[in-house]
Parts: sequence; structure tokens; C-alpha cells
Amino acid sequence: MTITLPALTAVPTSEVTTAVTTSGLAKRFRGGQLAVAGIDLVVPHGSVYGFLGPNGSGKTTTIRMLLGLIVPTGGSHTLLGRPMPGSAAEVLPRVGALVEGPAFHPYLSGRANLARLDATDRTADPRTAAVRIDAALDRVGLSPAAGKRYRAYSLGMRQRLGIAAALLQPRDLLVLDEPTNGLDPQGTREVRALIQGLADEGVTVLLSSHLLSEVEQVCTHVGVMHAGRLVAQGTMDELRRSQSARVQVETSDPAAAVRVLGLADAHVDGRRVSALLGDEEPEKVLAALVHAGVPVRQFTVAAPGLEDVFVALTGEGFDVSG
Repeated sequence: MTITLPALTAVPTSEVTTAVTTSGLAKRFRGGQLAVAGIDLVVPHGSVYGFLGPNGSGKTTTIRMLLGLIVPTGGSHTLLGRPMPGSAAEVLPRVGALVEGPAFHPYLSGRANLARLDATDRTADPRTAAVRIDAALDRVGLSPAAGKRYRAYSLGMRQRLGIAAALLQPRDLLVLDEPTNGLDPQGTREVRALIQGLADEGVTVLLSSHLLSEVEQVCTHVGVMHAGRLVAQGTMDELRRSQSARVQVETSDPAAAVRVLGLADAHVDGRRVSALLGDEEPEKVLAALVHAGVPVRQFTVAAPGLEDVFVALTGEGFDVSG
């Protein structure tokens, strides 16, 4: 089942309700490989949109097309209500991005690297550069290491500096490709808090990630990619509701429980039996077990998590916590 949000047309900037829209966006490489197969993304303004999918599913290719780094072979898209690539000069200064890891000069300090980037930005005011650089470093927790050379930074510190570079100017849209890559648990929590803080300020965040637990904690909307196709899209609640809950029974007679339940996708693990609840009411399922004389030690109904939804949509496992 594919869940999509209502299609929205481009409107004046002051009334934009979607930060990103695509219509049939596609990319076929010269060798014939179809990397992205005509997807229709809708990223609402002010949302934290989790862009999920295994390696090779087309996430990074899609992001690169959105930012104008590669040219689509089909379809169209808008950023902040403006058609791309025609409005790139107007729109891209309002978009911060971290794609496929940051690239900085190894012999310059963190602060010097940011100063160099800021100096190449024609839209940046050089009179406020020092203040903005310090604020960006502080926001990602790198102020104590601002004077260290980049080559001495750990992978996690390099990721943070990449995020700081995306925050040198005020942004309406932030695109982050695996922003917690290489971070320890504390660093991951800090990035999560940063993303939430940006969202509270009205910034839209498009977050590509393979960590389902992080996506569940911070994202309001989710899009799932599989083999170049967008197989599901919607709010977190909509995606969870698209999959049936599972009933779990602990009993000394699991064979009888399976026979009485008669539900789809039944699994037995020792004394535990689980099956898809479907449209059945839990109360009636429990009553049927008791009426049939099946000894029930424990009976629970588990709502589907994001991992359950992903596996049901793609047939693949997925990293939960990295």
C-alpha cells in the first residue's frame, strides 16, 4: 500500500505549504541503470521528513537531483514553492545541505574551513561572518575544537562541521544525508536535539537515514524508497496504521493456539505465538482461545513499529540502531 499526501501546487513564498515536491522525478544513468523511477515526493513545510531506504534504493540520487547536483532524466520538482532548476539562484541560498559526507581542507582548522566557505558565498555578509561562524560551531558543539586542524577531527566531529557549514546562514530547508554517521550515542542525541530545535523554529528538515530508531524519535513524516521507487509516504501515524497490529499469546499449547487463532502470518517461538490481527477484534480473539480451552498465560496486541512497516513494504530487513 502506498500512502501519499495530497498534491499541492506551487504558491507564493509567503504561503508555501510544501518545501519539496516532485512529479515523476526520474534518473537513468548512461549505462541504462534506472536509479530513480518516477517518484512523487511531498515534503510539507515545517516537517521533519525521514527519507528511508537501504543502500542503492535511490535516496542519495534523489537528493542530488533536488539540489541540482545531477540532472534528472525525467519529471520535475520544486523547492520552497519554486520550480527547479530555473529558480536555483533564488532558492538555493535558502537551502542548507550535507550530502555524502563533508569535504574540507585537512590542514585548516574547523573555524578556518567555515570562514573559507563563507567567503565564497556571494549572498553572505562578510561583516557578520565571525559571529555567524561562532554561532554555527557552538550549535553543533564544536566550539572547543574550533581551532584544531580538520585532519585531527574524528569522523563524528567532521560530520558536525558539515552540519555547521549548512547552518552558516539562515535556512528554510535543511537537507541532511546520514547526519549521524560516525557519531557516538551522545553526539547522536545532540544532532537529534539540533534537528528538533530547527524544526521548532520553522525550518523544514529532509533527513536521509538508515537508523529507524532515530527516525521514529525525530521525524513527523516518512518516505520509504525501495529499488528506485517511493513505496510509501505519509505521516508516522499513517504509515503505522497501514500495517496490521500483531496479537501475541503465551501458552503451554501453542499448536492449539495457532489452530484456534486462524490468523495470517502465524509464528511459533517456544510458548509464544504471534499472528497478524487483521480486522479481528482482540476481545473476540481472546474469548475464542478461552472458549476452546487453550491455556492463556499472557495476551498482548503489539502495534506495528517503523521496522515492521519497512519490512512489510520492501520485504527486506533494515538497520534499527546502527
